[in-house]
Amino acid sequence: MTVRVRGIYATALTQLLQDAGHEVVQASGPIEDRFDGEFADERAAVTVTTTGDQQGVGVVGDSDIADTITDRLTAVGRDTLHWTDPTPEGAIYAGTVTETLGSGAVVDLGDGEGFLPYSSSDERVETDDALRVQVVEASAPWTDGRPVLDTTVAVRGSLLTLVRGGTASTPATGGPAMLDLIAADPREGWSVSWESASDDASFDALAEALDAANDRGTAIDDALDGADDPADCAPACHDEGLATAWLWFGRESRFALDEARRAVTATMPGHHRVKAGDRAASAAVDYVEALCDDLETGETDFPFAVTARQFGPQVGGSLSLGHGKPDGRLITLGSGEVQSVDDDGTVTIEREMHAGGSYDGLGVPKEAGDIAETKVKEGRWWYPTVYRDSDGEKKGTYVNVCTPVEIFPDTARYVDLHVDVVKHADGTVERVDDDELDAAVEQGHISEPLAERTRSVAAAVKSALE
Repeated sequence: MTVRVRGIYATALTQLLQDAGHEVVQASGPIEDRFDGEFADERAAVTVTTTGDQQGVGVVGDSDIADTITDRLTAVGRDTLHWTDPTPEGAIYAGTVTETLGSGAVVDLGDGEGFLPYSSSDERVETDDALRVQVVEASAPWTDGRPVLDTTVAVRGSLLTLVRGGTASTPATGGPAMLDLIAADPREGWSVSWESASDDASFDALAEALDAANDRGTAIDDALDGADDPADCAPACHDEGLATAWLWFGRESRFALDEARRAVTATMPGHHRVKAGDRAASAAVDYVEALCDDLETGETDFPFAVTARQFGPQVGGSLSLGHGKPDGRLITLGSGEVQSVDDDGTVTIEREMHAGGSYDGLGVPKEAGDIAETKVKEGRWWYPTVYRDSDGEKKGTYVNVCTPVEIFPDTARYVDLHVDVVKHADGTVERVDDDELDAAVEQGHISEPLAERTRSVAAAVKSALE
């Protein structure tokens, strides 16, 4: 039940996971300072890491424990969505190179595509090559990234790395002397190197980590011994790797994480909301919290106005719509010019439309000179877009129902919940795409409580527009 936590959500997640009976290990310096008691430096069965865009976390590790942690973190809020990664970390594939780029190659894995840096292969890589690769860094589904691959098969961990194809005497940090001290050996045919975190771990912890790595190495050997040559079977999966899941936090979830963090240390309203929106804001948040021991608390105290003035968006700038989908994709709907930023969290943007096609739900043609005016409001479960022609005549209104909107400096982000409400130019109002919401619930992409909230919001919007 051991777990390692890193990133901007670390304090809140440490609190939640400890309350759930998990043992947090290899804690960072700030976490050690905030919590009473010591944290062991032993092997973590699961690692929880904030994603690069700070919108959520990845959960990677032993399947039984990783699944339990994923379920606990999904329960943080009804607008937390999660997905299982089809190309998990540590998985081993026979892949086919489909494209060569400037710094690496795109590899078809069968379950998806991966990116192999040229530096991670000892051989020259060409299009149509078949080769064995391992996922060393998985990629969140809402990003444009591909999982990163390596041709070296290994068991990679925060304390040590076990490499297939070497021997116990292979030079490595710590060297053979470390093996003598812990009275343990790597599996035959594998070499071990010690990561920097091993410096603080006990000999018993290192021996246990090596035992676990050897067990994983045994499973890999069993999967690869006698496996077909990649040229004869690619694309194919030889080993399913570690359990890998992604959680995308919504606005309500971020404020719930604030509450968990507030139980440990001073936490300003919107702590995680601000940090997720702008890296430059992190230092400002830390400074405020270091000065203030008694902060106002709660979602309604989130200082949107001062946050927007300091970091954006600002009038005259641009704001895009980060349109998340319940299956994990993220679609950018284009940027509009910011017309106004109100202290209540409302931002108005305008986009000039191009001719061609028709507007979804409205069925009217897109014409040159059309203007789309969108009003997004921080924390609201819907937002309207009004379409007008070049003369200013209204062509219709489209209301998108979504998870609570978060307005970051450059992007307003949310997850689309399928159901929408449209008001035609003649005043007719209709609700559309309920069937898509039902399908998403059936597929497990949207929970029933979130679906109930969606239907309630859609009904209220429709009533207001009629």
